[in-house]
Amino acid sequence: MNVVSESEQRTTKTPAASMFGLAAPSQGSAEVSTWRVEMAADSVTPVHIIDREQVWMPLSGEFEVEVEGQVGRAKAGQAVVVPAGAVRKLKAVGGSAEALVAMAVGGKAMIPGSEDRIPLPWAE
Repeated sequence: MNVVSESEQRTTKTPAASMFGLAAPSQGSAEVSTWRVEMAADSVTPVHIIDREQVWMPLSGEFEVEVEGQVGRAKAGQAVVVPAGAVRKLKAVGGSAEALVAMAVGGKAMIPGSEDRIPLPWAE
């Protein structure tokens, strides 16, 4: 068993959100990475792709999730399954929002139209 706590070293802040790394290979998890995301009101992620399926589980607030042109909303008590390879964008609506995210180990991000695979440091 390995109890993992959030730490400054495993926190990544971007203009869109703050990611707080939890389970990951660097923390003893072989198969699943998890992290907590905080987004300020009206913050929006860039349009991007992740090469692994992700499950977003809102803890507070509400997220607008656009996946392959389909738009939906999710709040605490719900989960959003975002398929691997899908073009996506997320936005905190009506105030700040917080979620727990789970993904198979090894996921990388891509910008549509680019072949560059960008590591997710909070999930490694």
